[in-house]
Amino acid sequence: MDLIDAIKAIDKPHEDDVLNRLYTPWGEKIDPDNLLKEYPRPQFVRDSYINLNGYWDYSFTPDSVEEIPSEFEGIILVPFSPESMLSGVERRLEPDQLLWYKKALPTIAKKSPNSRILLHFGAVDQFADIYINEDHVGYHGGGYLPFTLDITDYLNHTPDNMTFENNTLVVKVRDTSDSSYHSRGKQTLKRGGMYYTAQSGIWQAVWMEEVPATYIRELRIRPEKDLKTVSIEVSTNLPSQVTVKIPGHELVKSPASHDALDNFFIGDFSYSSDTYPSASIDHSQGPASYYNFKFEIDDPHLWSPEDPYLYPIQISTADDHVSSYFAMRSFTVEDDEKGIRRFCLNHKPYFLMGVLDQGYWPDGLYTAPSDEALIFDIKEMKRLHFNMLRKHIKIESARWYYHCDRLGMIVWQDMVSGGSSYAKPVVSYLPTLFPKVFGRMSDGPAYYKAFSRHSADGRREWLQEMQNTISYLYNVPSIGTWVLFNEGWGQFNAAGATIMAKDLDDTRPIDQASGWFDEGSGDFRSVHNYFRPLTVEDDPNHRAFVISEFGGLTCHIDGHSSVDRVFGYKKYDTLDDLGVAYYNIMNSSVMPLVSKGLAGVVYTQLSDVEEEVNGLITYDRKITKINPDLDPHLLTRFKKQ
Repeated sequence: MDLIDAIKAIDKPHEDDVLNRLYTPWGEKIDPDNLLKEYPRPQFVRDSYINLNGYWDYSFTPDSVEEIPSEFEGIILVPFSPESMLSGVERRLEPDQLLWYKKALPTIAKKSPNSRILLHFGAVDQFADIYINEDHVGYHGGGYLPFTLDITDYLNHTPDNMTFENNTLVVKVRDTSDSSYHSRGKQTLKRGGMYYTAQSGIWQAVWMEEVPATYIRELRIRPEKDLKTVSIEVSTNLPSQVTVKIPGHELVKSPASHDALDNFFIGDFSYSSDTYPSASIDHSQGPASYYNFKFEIDDPHLWSPEDPYLYPIQISTADDHVSSYFAMRSFTVEDDEKGIRRFCLNHKPYFLMGVLDQGYWPDGLYTAPSDEALIFDIKEMKRLHFNMLRKHIKIESARWYYHCDRLGMIVWQDMVSGGSSYAKPVVSYLPTLFPKVFGRMSDGPAYYKAFSRHSADGRREWLQEMQNTISYLYNVPSIGTWVLFNEGWGQFNAAGATIMAKDLDDTRPIDQASGWFDEGSGDFRSVHNYFRPLTVEDDPNHRAFVISEFGGLTCHIDGHSSVDRVFGYKKYDTLDDLGVAYYNIMNSSVMPLVSKGLAGVVYTQLSDVEEEVNGLITYDRKITKINPDLDPHLLTRFKKQ
């Protein structure tokens, strides 16, 4: 495929295609009665856990229907979106429709008459209203972040208030996909090229837990850059004595005052705003209280991909107990001994050998069919000598980040892109062909429309989502960089967004604009290069230089691809030819640039996705296209540069 053909195919719609029915090894043997049973939130673990995944009732209605349907059409396997094969529905939710879910809640024998029941959603795409026994209890906007509701006061219970029984949960979902400015990532109603099938509805775990009347709400864990101090903030819903234990240390705080945490959103809860209500939270028990702890660790065991050591934490109040973990590590950009800016792990230069990870599955779309499937992707990329995954314009389930933490995989986390219909010649075609000419347009007010950001509501919404994303994932040890914008998709005021992100988190570097339309701030000069010789470009702002997308070498394998059509940047007919080309580009093009200032690369991509067959493994995860034994010391040689 030549340059012009590849550019033309970037977003060529093929929405009428009937995709081949591909199953992953885990999707082939899925057990609806034992579906995603692992604890959904590994950094905030309680003993109480009621899994609501499994079969629910569902119904599609026109968006003019506001009443809960009296009858439902069939059953859907939650948390797979209705568009996915594993859901059992395989039907698209249109922008002018509503999707209704219904679930009879299990009977709950309470531990205490004063305990509370929290209902958790990992993610619902895109707008969700929640009902208990036909009473509206909350709303959440945005398809990628978790939210929690205290549903205690809406539940039916026995006269002694010790059992909840005969309760029904209903969820109403609306999804505009790419017909509006809301964040949607790679989803499109007209799939084709590098844009993929739109999905909707509940796509992460749904679960409940019982908590005492006074309970731990959130944690904020900050390993300091001195690599011997860790600061921990604990939030409770009511004042309490709080104890935090880490190996060899214990600290206790007495009750604090009722300080409202206006800007505090870590883990479970998100706060409403007038312009963009991101969640409904029960405040009936008063504003939160918070407690600050600081630990000094002698001879700390530092985290790295080669040695991903995690420290356990125990947080307790009189009646509540939570387990968590953290890592002693730092991610910075610093000068090396030659004055070249480098990405640094624990204050030492560390070359980032990264791969682009879309997080799509042929049978589950956004939802991996099992925990083992998530683990496979990470382990397979480590086997291929990668030490970083760039999670591309998607927020994953909490368990994926946990596996990166414990297995040792640095994460570059993209914000999810949005904006109205993109002006493709401006933001994709011309910058790809002529980046030095067309990749330098300003993203300020005069160009909002060119970047599909003329909606003030849309700009405010994205900034709120960026803040909530950083806050939600703040505690994840493996996240090494925040990536704010990608290739100009919905980009605006990137320099201002960088300042805002740094205010929220000054412990991680920022990739302000991956690809092009660089505004000169952030910690990286970040370029995409699929068609030109790889080089290191001088940066007048003295930032680290990364090639944050390259490669895209394509090999279609019959029986393991969604369609026979091929999209990629350079086509190879056999796996042997692909392997030779892959190691040539790594050894001959990438490696010589490390000594010249290259701080990291991101190869495109982890797996095939639909007609984009430039993955290192097939879409069904059954064939790894590259043999790592051909060059087992690739990363070792990078580190010696």
